[in-house]
Amino acid sequence: MNKIKLLLFAAIFLIINKGQAQVDSTKNWTIHGENTFLINQSSFSNWAAGGVNSFAGNIILNYDFNYKKEKWSWDNKVIAAYGQTFQKETDWRKNDDRLSLNSLLGYQAKEHWLYTFFLNFNTQFAKGYDYTSANKKLLSEAFAPAYLSFGPGIAYKKSDNLKFNLSPAAVRFVIVKNDSLAPNYGLDPGKNTRVEFGASFDAYYKTQIMENVTFENILKLYSNYLEKPQNVDIDYTANLNMKVNKWITVNAGVQLIYDDNTKLPKIENGVQVGKKSDLQVKQILGAGITYKF
Repeated sequence: MNKIKLLLFAAIFLIINKGQAQVDSTKNWTIHGENTFLINQSSFSNWAAGGVNSFAGNIILNYDFNYKKEKWSWDNKVIAAYGQTFQKETDWRKNDDRLSLNSLLGYQAKEHWLYTFFLNFNTQFAKGYDYTSANKKLLSEAFAPAYLSFGPGIAYKKSDNLKFNLSPAAVRFVIVKNDSLAPNYGLDPGKNTRVEFGASFDAYYKTQIMENVTFENILKLYSNYLEKPQNVDIDYTANLNMKVNKWITVNAGVQLIYDDNTKLPKIENGVQVGKKSDLQVKQILGAGITYKF
């Protein structure tokens, strides 16, 4: 099943590349994106120092659909990513899984400043497990959780590579369709949705630190006025992209998430002894093929 998922994403990758020429040519729209297929592999045979054979494949689709006419603008970003890693001792396991939709409607107030209305949606495609306990334990799945945020605000946009949006009146829905997982994400047993109201801040900065090397930063903050507003939810992603040639790139990324409502199993000696909120860290490093348009 895991192989099928990875192959399905690879097929989507190839289909999208094949259809690149069908980009909307309407002058008010700007459409561009990146399709990346990353591979990591290590193999050992009669190696005195020891080692474990492993393989990892990741597919990342990153698209921007931006509209501009007079004082109106509408920026949309879609990110879909999925990856699997394989080791003989553990078989196939997921190492990346995300679906993110971000939309920002803006009306220019003055140079670089806009009145805005934003909408963000985040979830994943497949089930995720905790493998540290004696038996793997389900942690998440599609729409468990999912986050939907929206609200009015004001934005600063110097360019597509430097912008931020502040919404002091943002509504956020936390959705967990699986009842058994609801307590992991701050929902009462039997509830599938929690409504929050607070302040949202999104920032994006991308810079070229040297020739063919870019550094991308994405920051999302949210404070819930209705419950512990001092406990700010943090989601920060940093991506370092190194271009070898037109097709080959080396990508390194780290994502840090903190949400005190997310309480994952606390494991000691292979046994769950409770749940705790902690900093979530994800790192990815790989070389592969990237097609940009």
